[in-house]
Amino acid sequence: MVSSDQRRRQLAREKYVRQQQRRQEARQKARRRNTVVAASLAVVLAAGGAVYASVSLTDGGKKGSGDAAAGDTPTPSASASATPEPAMAIDKKATYTMSLKTNEGDISFAMDAAKTPRTVNSFKHLADQKYFDGTKCHRLTTQGIFVLQCGDPKGDGTGGPGYTIPDENLSALGKAGADGSVTFPAGTVAMANTGQPGTGGSQFFLVYKDTKLPPSYTPFGKIDAAGLKAVQEIAKAGVEGGATDGAPKKVVTIEKATVTKK
Repeated sequence: MVSSDQRRRQLAREKYVRQQQRRQEARQKARRRNTVVAASLAVVLAAGGAVYASVSLTDGGKKGSGDAAAGDTPTPSASASATPEPAMAIDKKATYTMSLKTNEGDISFAMDAAKTPRTVNSFKHLADQKYFDGTKCHRLTTQGIFVLQCGDPKGDGTGGPGYTIPDENLSALGKAGADGSVTFPAGTVAMANTGQPGTGGSQFFLVYKDTKLPPSYTPFGKIDAAGLKAVQEIAKAGVEGGATDGAPKKVVTIEKATVTKK
């Protein structure tokens, strides 16, 4: 005869198994979705035969903060936020500077809160929480698109703050051409996303050479001359293993990130 304690333990085990199964199913769905997004990294447009790459990143949780679906590929998840977006705490009329102290040189960029208030607010909140400190810029692309991708606390393209922010300022770089893309000039800082609207988190990319992309990534910053040169030197060293898309050969660590009002 099964005692009440044994029955409780059995029910607890069964509940645990169900939870693990649900989590595994969620991870598998995320992998499938992210694989589709990653496949868009080199898109051949049938109409004009033009080739461009779309930048996508993953925003999973930091230290268990739990973005809903972090996959294994370097593309961001498009799931519901697990934690709320931080409350607005910046001056929407001001310009802010984000300074990244890295082992490969300092990179600073100006952010216009009037044009991208929720993005700037999120980045100031994260920087104040030391969210970016000690993180690596996990991805460099040297063909088709020319970006250094950072902002993932997990360092593999699947991390994020547990919440998402809406797209902003998407028309800033002009109207898309016949190939569906606009030029992101060298020095632009933009949000990464899954390819779906409103899926930005903490990951961002630094454009070190003019790059054509769809106008679906929030451009929110402009790198200063010294910072752009530092990123270009990182890109010059290439990608690990001689690839054109992957971890930079020079390991880039953000030692400290700060956001200050100008």
